[in-house]
Amino acid sequence: MKSLLLLFLLFFFVSNGQSQLPLKLVKQEVRLKNKTAFSLLVPQGYRIAVAAEGLNRPRFFCVSPDGRLFITDMLDRSDNKKGKVLILEDWADSSKQFQKTTTYLSNLHNPNQVAFYIRNGEYFLYVAETGKLSYYRYLPGELQPSGPPTIIARFPDYGLSYKYGGWHLTRSIAIHHNKLYVTIGSSCDACIEKEEIRASLVEMDPDGSNLKYIARGLRNAVGIKWVKDELWVTNMGRDNRGPDKPEEQLMKITPGSFYGWPYYFQYRKQIITDPAFKDSLKPAWVKRPPISQWGIKAHSAPLGFTYFSVFSDSLLNNSFITALHGSTSVWRQRGNAVVQMLPNGQYREIVSGFLQGKTEDKRFGRPCDVLQWDDRSFFISDDKNGVIYYVWKEN
Repeated sequence: MKSLLLLFLLFFFVSNGQSQLPLKLVKQEVRLKNKTAFSLLVPQGYRIAVAAEGLNRPRFFCVSPDGRLFITDMLDRSDNKKGKVLILEDWADSSKQFQKTTTYLSNLHNPNQVAFYIRNGEYFLYVAETGKLSYYRYLPGELQPSGPPTIIARFPDYGLSYKYGGWHLTRSIAIHHNKLYVTIGSSCDACIEKEEIRASLVEMDPDGSNLKYIARGLRNAVGIKWVKDELWVTNMGRDNRGPDKPEEQLMKITPGSFYGWPYYFQYRKQIITDPAFKDSLKPAWVKRPPISQWGIKAHSAPLGFTYFSVFSDSLLNNSFITALHGSTSVWRQRGNAVVQMLPNGQYREIVSGFLQGKTEDKRFGRPCDVLQWDDRSFFISDDKNGVIYYVWKEN
């Protein structure tokens, strides 16, 4: 009877494509060229390799129409106007490494994300920087753009310096059904903005016209992606409400909705009024926000995510996989892992070990983005050590 019950449970979970069966993590040794050595934990039956290193602050992946892997690189915090867009090339399956890294664009202001768009048989690369959104004509196989950029939108490009946390100087972009979607973070930790576009998600045409507000009250939605005709984002909550409040989120966006900041926040499936703003005069579009399916521990900093579909492992198939960048304050012991979001609103680590102590020298990486590569592998970007990891399921 027990074996029949186990078979029934296995069939139930796998047929729903959302397995919550136990996931065993095992240690794998990692050694970087700078002689840093540490162990990471990956699911049993998987391997992890350093696919590229020697980068600066690799952020978000993007696959070009001709199948090349692009990634943004924000250099370092001493000069955030020297960012790059790189191409990772010449993949060697035997060593699980890219043999070549090409600089496609340089001298960019916090290039967080890029996206490709096809119109009338022509290709375009859109680049989201702090103060502007622009596009380049793209020719398959080229190593640099063949012409200058066309700027189609301007955004606020100032905020506190990186010494004080940077206050959300990145811009994120997604393209869907001939529309552009851009997130613009808040100018502060918690305040009433003077510029309407702050803490919002906007839609526009490919030439920058017809700007429309899709969502407001998003303090810092760095991850943005369309999944099965639904728009999803990750969003980070404010500081100074205790060690566990407010939760951060992975959530589906409903056009025209308000998502809380700075007047409300989410904690344990409840919407709480922020006492600092309970008596503030509110714009007409402010309303009590919806509860997100996934509340993530405060200060975990969820950034990039992907939805695994047609993945060979039923344990991970049909689920969101999210990079938790981790708190700037290492002692908080939050984030610094890649996690799988479960149907019950919980999540579990699938790649961990980046944080092994309460001091910065014990942090061996900060996951930024995740990209499914094929039906049995995915990439992870680490913008602390300038590393791209490749994780694959063994036969």
